Amino acid sequence: MTVQELESLFGGLRRFPDVEADNLQAYDATDRLLLQAASDHIRPETKVVVIGDRYGALTLGALAGTGVGHVRVNQDLYTGGLALQRNAEAAGLQGRFSSHELGAELLEGANLVLMQLPKSLAELEENADAVARYAAPDAVLLAGGRVKHMSLGMNKVLDRYFSSVQPQLARQKSRVLVASNPKPVSSEPPYPVVEQLPELGITVCAHGAAFSGARLDIGTRYLLTFLDRMPQARRVVDLGCGTGILATMLARHQPKASLVATDQSAAAVASARATAAANGLEDRISVIHDDALSTFDAGGADLVLLNPPFHLGASVHAGAALKMFEAAARVLAPGGELWTVYNSHLQYRPVLERLIGPTVEEGRNPKFTVTRSRRG
Repeated sequence: MTVQELESLFGGLRRFPDVEADNLQAYDATDRLLLQAASDHIRPETKVVVIGDRYGALTLGALAGTGVGHVRVNQDLYTGGLALQRNAEAAGLQGRFSSHELGAELLEGANLVLMQLPKSLAELEENADAVARYAAPDAVLLAGGRVKHMSLGMNKVLDRYFSSVQPQLARQKSRVLVASNPKPVSSEPPYPVVEQLPELGITVCAHGAAFSGARLDIGTRYLLTFLDRMPQARRVVDLGCGTGILATMLARHQPKASLVATDQSAAAVASARATAAANGLEDRISVIHDDALSTFDAGGADLVLLNPPFHLGASVHAGAALKMFEAAARVLAPGGELWTVYNSHLQYRPVLERLIGPTVEEGRNPKFTVTRSRRG
C-alpha cells in the first residue's frame, strides 16, 4: 500500500458512534508508525493481533497494506467496535477480522501484536501479561504511542514480560517500543485485582483498564455522601459504572431497587460484574456493555447515577458528558431523577436544565458539584 493509499484509507475513517468534532480524529501518527514497523515483521504465514485499535486504523491498515488475510482484534470500548465495523464496511474490508476478549482466543499462536499504548500502566501490564501468556514463543509486540504520553514506566512494565524491549526513534511525535522474547509468566494472571474498601465495607474488583482501578475515586466518594437524599427507586441505572461501586452501594442502601450498571469499557463491565459477585449482589445488579444507553428502552429508569468523564482519550472534551446527559434524558421516566457529580469549573447545570429538566445543586466542595435533575 502506498502512502497515498494509506492516507486515503485513513481519510475515510470516522469515529462514529463516538463523539465527533473538528479537533478529534479517528487516527493518529502512531497508527501510521505502527503499520510501518509491522511491515518489517509480516510474512505470509504471520498471525496478526491488534490490541487497543480505537476506530479501525490499525486493523484496516494491516489488512489493506500488509497482505494479511485476517486479523484478530481486541477493543475495550463499545464505540470502538462499532466504528471498526462501520469503517470496514466503507472500505470493503468487512469479514476479514474477528473481535475477541483479551485472552487465549485472541492471542493463541499470534506472531505479531500491534498495540496502541494505553494511558494506564495497569492496563499495559494486563495486556503484556496476556501476550506473554498466550501468544507464540516467537511473538513480537509493537507498542506505539504519542511521545508526550509515554513514560519510562511503560518500558519497565514491558521489561517484566519480555527479554528484549527496544525503543525506536521517534517520528512525527510518536514512538514504537519493540518487545520480543516473552518471559515465563506466573500461574495466575495479575488481573483483576481484588481489594477491600474498609470505608465502604465492600470488596472491589478491577481489571487494568478500569478507571481508578480498585480505588475509590474522589468524585464517586463525594456522590456517595448523598445516598440518603436520593429517592427510593425501583429501576436504577449506574451510567458509566466503572468498577461498580455506585451500583453496589445503592443496592445495599435500597434493598428493593433493581439495578443495571453499564459502561462502554469492556474492562469496566467485567470489573463491575466481578464486584457485584464479590459482594453477593450478582442477582440484583445486571451489568451491560453499551454506549450511552443505546440498547435501553426510553422511559425505563426512575433513577440514574452518573460520574461522567471529562476526557475523550487524551483530549479534554465535554462531548462525552453531554452524550451521557442526553442518554439519561431519554431513559428517565417522567419524574425520574439524574444525580450527577462533576468538576465544578465545568458548570454543567444549564445544560442539565435544558436536556433533562429542573436542576438543583445538592452540594459543592472545593472540587466537585453534585446536582439533581428531574425529568419533566
